Amino acid sequence: MRQISTILDGLSYLECPRWHEGRIWVSDFYTHQVLSARDDGSDLRVEAEVPGRPSGLGWLPDGRLLVVSQHDERLLRREPDGSLVTHADLSAHVTGEPNDMVVDQQGRAFVGDFGFDLMAGAPVAPAVLLRVDPDGVVTQVADDMWFPNGSVITDDGTLLVDETFGNRITAFDIGADGTLANRRVWASFGALPTDRDLQAALGQLVVAPDGCGLDAEGALWVADALAGRVLRIRRGGEVLEELPVGTGVFACMLGGEDGRTLFLCTAPDFDRTARRAAREAHLRSCRVEVPHAGRP
Repeated sequence: MRQISTILDGLSYLECPRWHEGRIWVSDFYTHQVLSARDDGSDLRVEAEVPGRPSGLGWLPDGRLLVVSQHDERLLRREPDGSLVTHADLSAHVTGEPNDMVVDQQGRAFVGDFGFDLMAGAPVAPAVLLRVDPDGVVTQVADDMWFPNGSVITDDGTLLVDETFGNRITAFDIGADGTLANRRVWASFGALPTDRDLQAALGQLVVAPDGCGLDAEGALWVADALAGRVLRIRRGGEVLEELPVGTGVFACMLGGEDGRTLFLCTAPDFDRTARRAAREAHLRSCRVEVPHAGRP
């Protein structure tokens, strides 16, 4: 069993951990803050205040932060003076709240959305995947995605997208112009749920892949949003390791100075009312053998 340590606590609900410039960054949904700290949790900083609820994080090639603002369906950009401006308005393109994203080395952001009103218990519905170019132009690059969530880009230019309500991870080749091609299933954990009722669909998920991070052997660490565990998965779906966390875990990412620290975003559940009312979220970490690779 790996030793899991708590490095930050007293938070609401953490998502989208990112290792950047020697620090671990996270979005805290219901305090509306983007935070960063050293890998032991020291030197905690508030990097941005996002009243619309921060989610996906990434950086442009010139170092400016991009952050998804869920409630007002925008992608924001932090300017050198610290101000937040609208990088792209996503509202005309999404059918649920925009959520996680990954930014490639050209500064193109691939952004997923819920596809339906999760917190209201609406029927499960497919969503689209968007590409936001560095100039803010928004293009739909995939459809029929079942809650596109955590995403990574491999060193050879493959985009991997967790489909939380799809029982699968989907892969695309990224073209030089940012188009996606050669869509295929990278890992499947079960059939696509046949019932669109939310609770029934949840019951048909074998793995609910949420946030994820890639390692140098091409394996993916995946947070299973329903089972309180993270899985290390090989292409094809073989589970190489299962790490029980003891509470809900909704995102993970490799980082630290040697890339071998696995950061875990944990909370008792993802219920919006409960997470707003309490400060029970933690950022935890453990050590692994194979270091980080790819983006983010």
